[in-house]
Amino acid sequence: MEETKRTLAYICPKCKQSVVIERTEFQLAASSSRLPCPCGGSALRVEMEADHADLTVPCHACGQDHHIRCSVHDLLHHRALAFSCKATGLDCLYIGEEGPVFQAMRHLEETAAQMEEKPEGEGVFLNETIMEEVLGELTDIAGRGGISCACGSKDYQVKVHYSTVELQCARCGGRLRLSAATGEDLEELCCQATLTIPSGEGA
Repeated sequence: MEETKRTLAYICPKCKQSVVIERTEFQLAASSSRLPCPCGGSALRVEMEADHADLTVPCHACGQDHHIRCSVHDLLHHRALAFSCKATGLDCLYIGEEGPVFQAMRHLEETAAQMEEKPEGEGVFLNETIMEEVLGELTDIAGRGGISCACGSKDYQVKVHYSTVELQCARCGGRLRLSAATGEDLEELCCQATLTIPSGEGA
């Protein structure tokens, strides 16, 4: 029986190319891993402990390394994990099954390309027009009472980042992050009659 494999993907902050690496669960669990970009300018590091993994993630968005901790179970078994840059809200690492990771990377590459084209220091958001439309759509959904948390609460806070909008439940702390960078992001939101924040209870 073939061993389950995990796909890890990030964008190198040096050469701006996507780095996609495949490892078996055994390879990840057996020892610490250094997963470099072919250009040699960056490397993802995975330090495995008994019940958690410490990740050092090169970030294409801010140029710094992010230190992230997640459970070993999630790292090895979750269908798709996404980790983001706290400074910009952009994703910086995906881990999971090949299909979902490749799909997420295609979207991230499109967003990263927009960042490269935008003059440095211009605008508060990556795409001012898309962000305005996304916030307007969220206002419409909220006006219909369409935003709630899986824990049952309808009280939440809205946090607006450079290219994302985050909804956080006031009761349980659950979070729902919505991309607000491309036309595809807006179209996806417009198809949603309601939004449900995943419960933070037991997390």
